[in-house]
Amino acid sequence: MMKNVILDRDGVINEDSAAYIKSVAEWKPVPGSLEAIARLCQAGFRVFVASNQSGLGRGLFDYDAFSAMNDHMQQRLAELGGRIDGIAFAPDHPDRATDQRKPAPGMLLDLARRLNVSAELIPVVGDSWRDIEAARAAKARPVLVRTGNGRKTETEHADELRDVVVYDDLAAFANALIAAQQALPPVQA
Repeated sequence: MMKNVILDRDGVINEDSAAYIKSVAEWKPVPGSLEAIARLCQAGFRVFVASNQSGLGRGLFDYDAFSAMNDHMQQRLAELGGRIDGIAFAPDHPDRATDQRKPAPGMLLDLARRLNVSAELIPVVGDSWRDIEAARAAKARPVLVRTGNGRKTETEHADELRDVVVYDDLAAFANALIAAQQALPPVQA
């Protein structure tokens, strides 16, 4: 059975900005995040991204700039032996949100359907409350990291996060997931 992980992008994989990440020049990985994705890939996980990208809907950057950022991320990952297997995104302006924009679960449910797996089997790693809400609405496994908006989210939603596993960063999550996977008994054929 394939092992899948869904990650938010801004604040989890790359540094976030209140002014939005609009170009390759502004796209900076969170320290250790790319190495963490490479380790997940090398441990047999397929890694997907599900990201709100309202900067598209706001006209702050175009699809070519968005594609260039994703290509840059993939190139950096390839150098480390990793990759993103698929990128889902919601370009919606928050004032005209569809069911694809987190906190709605549409993007996550679409990914699970395309992967032909139950969302319940997929950890969804995010740094914001809307990531947690979307994962819960999709009946996936929400995970919070403290990078990006994570520390603020953890403080503001402490009571609601009691059942959510929290890690310092994507590297800590990847290490824990890989260790848990290696601790499982082998599947008998």
